[in-house]
Amino acid sequence: MAHDATQNVATALDQIPSGMYIMTAASDGLTSGILVRWVQRCCIDPPMLMLALRKGMPIEPIIRDSRSFALCQIDEKDRFLHRKFATPPDRTEDPFVGLPTQRAPGGSPIIERAMAWLECELVRNVELDCDHRLYVGQVICGKRLHDARPAIHFGRNGADRSGTGTNSKP
Repeated sequence: MAHDATQNVATALDQIPSGMYIMTAASDGLTSGILVRWVQRCCIDPPMLMLALRKGMPIEPIIRDSRSFALCQIDEKDRFLHRKFATPPDRTEDPFVGLPTQRAPGGSPIIERAMAWLECELVRNVELDCDHRLYVGQVICGKRLHDARPAIHFGRNGADRSGTGTNSKP
């Protein structure tokens, strides 16, 4: 594909909005969380979500073992959560130490300062011939915690409405 055509496609793709969430999971005493930028609703009945997660993230084996995960929606003004979860935690580190949390019924950590949370049962993970894997989860439960404007992400690298100006990849 010619450079101009590639740029046109990239520019068009950058117009697709996506929610920004902290994906959490817990299994056998291990917990993990990571910022995910590509989250979309994909089904109404039953309610399902899909998300793209960079391959090799420490949370992946926890999701596969627990067969569940939670998504905590980020307030657009919450720079702390955005920075804290933008890079994957060390596998031995508990990323929730010092952060008020509760547990969803399935065990995933819920960040109390999040706007809302959804707990999902893993329906499928799809291996793609690229740098990300798709996860599809059926929403089992959730709750809106407080009113705020959600962080919305446009584009591949940082055109977001969270006010952080960060360019970290999911």
